[in-house]
Amino acid sequence: MTISAFEHPYLSGLLGDEETGALFAAQADIRAMLSFERALALAEAEEGVIPSAAANRIAEVCHSFRPDIPGLRQGVAKDGIVAAELVKQLRAAVGGEEAQFVHYGATSQDVIDTSLMLRMKGVLALFLARLSELQSEFDRLQQTFGPRVLMGHTRMQAAISITVADRLSSWSAPLERDQQRLKALTDDGLPVQFGGAAGTLDKLPEKGAAVRARLAAHLGLADAVQWHSQRDRIVAIADVLSMISGSLGKIGQDVALLAQMGGEIRLSGGGGSSAMAHKQNPVVAEALVSLARFNAVQVSGMHQSLVHEQERSGAAWTLEWMLLPGITMATGASLRLSHDLLSKIQSLGRDPE
Repeated sequence: MTISAFEHPYLSGLLGDEETGALFAAQADIRAMLSFERALALAEAEEGVIPSAAANRIAEVCHSFRPDIPGLRQGVAKDGIVAAELVKQLRAAVGGEEAQFVHYGATSQDVIDTSLMLRMKGVLALFLARLSELQSEFDRLQQTFGPRVLMGHTRMQAAISITVADRLSSWSAPLERDQQRLKALTDDGLPVQFGGAAGTLDKLPEKGAAVRARLAAHLGLADAVQWHSQRDRIVAIADVLSMISGSLGKIGQDVALLAQMGGEIRLSGGGGSSAMAHKQNPVVAEALVSLARFNAVQVSGMHQSLVHEQERSGAAWTLEWMLLPGITMATGASLRLSHDLLSKIQSLGRDPE
């Protein structure tokens, strides 16, 4: 049971997105953190930091390990982070002399931030694919209705006639730019996080950089110097996601207004009313507006997390955990709903006189 509209038993029917939600589920986070611990052990063994036998044992256990979830919950209540209890449980599962080499040279932020980057890598790939699908829908609408006429509106008042192609361009062009922004993030590569207790890799003074490079390679992430207190990359992702949902919200608002005026758009599958059986409400279009406004509010909080004091901030870091999943879920839902909305446009504009 959850109070989040994105996972609510029935509100999620409109606002949820299963594919995006799966990447933020607890089990996905745990799998990603265990991938970090496995890759770290292998990287350190390859550089001669820990014994190969220990690395193989750790990798084997990480493959099948299932943590005690109530124990993790209690650990977070006490420590404020999940990694401390997870590492404790993992060491117990590894056992023997090899246990001391679990998480060697790392800190909790390394495993938690790297887990986020691994999962966001999947999110960005998913969203890029959905943006491409939207562009295909725009192409279809352009081919079908592009030459037709719409009344243009400025400041909510009728202005002069435009073509459907003009309106479609105002919908698709920002999303093309958003797609390029997302692609730039993926082309640059989401970075591994590995800095140790205070970002100095103090336990690996001579081999730290080499271990970090191997760790990044094992995980398919970019090699980057630690960024424990430098949160601009996280905020940059949130900013792009908010721009995507904002661009989609503009489409939703336009469609809702076209439906209100009547005659210039026909949609299939409108929403019903409990009191007025004749109505077909533009539910999906309205939801896109709501999701855009939600993200516009949440992204301001992400900018607050840039104030990440000294070498690590518990407060700013926790704020990210509260905000970024919701922003991502809202964007995933917006992309899903937008495709649904565009596919339901049966008629747009009117024939030129």
